[in-house]
Amino acid sequence: MDPIIVAVLGVLFMFLLILLQVPIGIAMAVTGVVGYGLLSGFGPAITIIATETSSTISNPDLAVIPLFLLMGNFASVAGLSGDIYKLAYAFLGHRRGGLALSTVAGCGLFGAVCGSSTATAATFGKVALPEMLDRKYAPHFAAGCIAAGGTLGSLIPPSVILIVYAVIAEEFIVTLFIAAIIPGLISIGAYFIAIMIYLRINPKAGPAGPRMSWRNRFKTTLRCWGVILILLVVVGGIYGGVFTVTEAAAFGAVLAFLFAVGRRKMTRRMFWDALEGTAMTTAMIYGIIIGANIMTYFVTVSRMPDELVGLISGSQMPTFLVLTLLLFVYLLLGSIFDTVAAMLITLPFVLPLIIDMGYSPIWWGIVNVVVIEIGMITPPIGLNVFVLHGVAQDLSLTTIFRGIVPFLLADIGRLIILVVFPILIMWLPGILG
Repeated sequence: MDPIIVAVLGVLFMFLLILLQVPIGIAMAVTGVVGYGLLSGFGPAITIIATETSSTISNPDLAVIPLFLLMGNFASVAGLSGDIYKLAYAFLGHRRGGLALSTVAGCGLFGAVCGSSTATAATFGKVALPEMLDRKYAPHFAAGCIAAGGTLGSLIPPSVILIVYAVIAEEFIVTLFIAAIIPGLISIGAYFIAIMIYLRINPKAGPAGPRMSWRNRFKTTLRCWGVILILLVVVGGIYGGVFTVTEAAAFGAVLAFLFAVGRRKMTRRMFWDALEGTAMTTAMIYGIIIGANIMTYFVTVSRMPDELVGLISGSQMPTFLVLTLLLFVYLLLGSIFDTVAAMLITLPFVLPLIIDMGYSPIWWGIVNVVVIEIGMITPPIGLNVFVLHGVAQDLSLTTIFRGIVPFLLADIGRLIILVVFPILIMWLPGILG
């Protein structure tokens, strides 16, 4: 059988397994082994399972993932998410929509500690949503702020998904972190603008709170010194060259643990729950990476990426049209799959095409994360929406999706800006070398 036909059937088989609720990593691994076995023999195919598993587990670059996840779990136990929210509210709460602005800013800061979109949405669903509803915010608007703000967790560095992309694409992790800084700030700014425009149209949706004096703001900042210290140590240590990414993650996890213990919030149950949550998420990510690597062997030996590049090059299709189609596909995938899964399922096919069209893999990594995260709040299956609904079951999915609309429009605008002006992504890594 023609290798291309085998590859196409393999991809269809993989999606069939996923629809049958087989874990994504296992579905990719099974497809990769069977497909590679049909093309090159089942002896080498079976060997790939052992070699890829051992090489992935022993990869020092991936060791940072469980450390950042552990830091995020310990930070949640310590109540640092609440501190971030209070700090943002102290400076923004007196404005119309101040709690909404504080939520978005808090999600961005907590994303830098946590590194996970769904975890950020779930955490602020517990911390910010009750406060917003108590202060007479419209339920749909409050829910939309949190679901959309949660997407910042995967873009604001340090980010787990950017680490995964860097390892798979063989790019330097810190370069991707630096490249994400300006897009992250643009994302927060776009959400701020969306909030202000929406509240100008519907001012009752987000009433202003009392203005806090500078004395009280200073006191709030002092009370929130823990989260500021962790951000300075982790983020400043990485960009300042004091720590490697792995060292910064380990140091941040220890600091978050000490804060949880010092605040007497770290019970034995909480400790084991944090370890269990970290282990489960790490196992899921590692399983998907192993499956994706095995799938890559199959896809490479079938020469499907080369054929795809040749087909598109031969069709004389404009580059911007190819890129538009890819972004549309990722919007659909992001609404169905987890960020890591949506990226790794497609990377063996898409990355060679992106490079062949002359785009930087660094630029594509940031755009890829942005568009998948937009998919996570896109109807009908935005994962962040379902996560928030699980936290706040009194709010219907229709209510949450209604609140998403202004933020979705802001997301589309920032995506267009990042695609049309790639310098916004590439400038900072360029000047910092």
